[in-house]
Amino acid sequence: MIWRILDIFFVVFHTSIILFNLFGWIWRKTRKLNLIVLVLTGASWLFLGLIVGTLGYCPLTDWHFNVLNKLGISDLPSSYVKYLADRLTGLDFSSSLVDNVTLYSFIAALAISFCLNLLDYSKKKKLKRLLDS
Repeated sequence: MIWRILDIFFVVFHTSIILFNLFGWIWRKTRKLNLIVLVLTGASWLFLGLIVGTLGYCPLTDWHFNVLNKLGISDLPSSYVKYLADRLTGLDFSSSLVDNVTLYSFIAALAISFCLNLLDYSKKKKLKRLLDS
């Protein structure tokens, strides 16, 4: 019972983080947090990945897949996004396709978030100079 609850928790929580990474830049109030979460995600994929020996490493995926193993589900892909896409659709997506879409979507979201945060910062700084003069 607890493993099923944890499975649902990870599906909801991890998917929410993915969606926030992709779209959190849309709302001005969440842009800074979005950039922080994107940087943390990238750091996990790169730095934790180098430590663990797998680029793209995500501890949430690791923990969730451990829960799924406790539920008797094995033969899991290396990518959480592939697992999620397969689970939600019942299809078997190509790992390389999913990995490429994931990476390019991440890079696009990171670039957009960075640019919008920079724009917000310069507007705020410009407004402060106007008010100070």
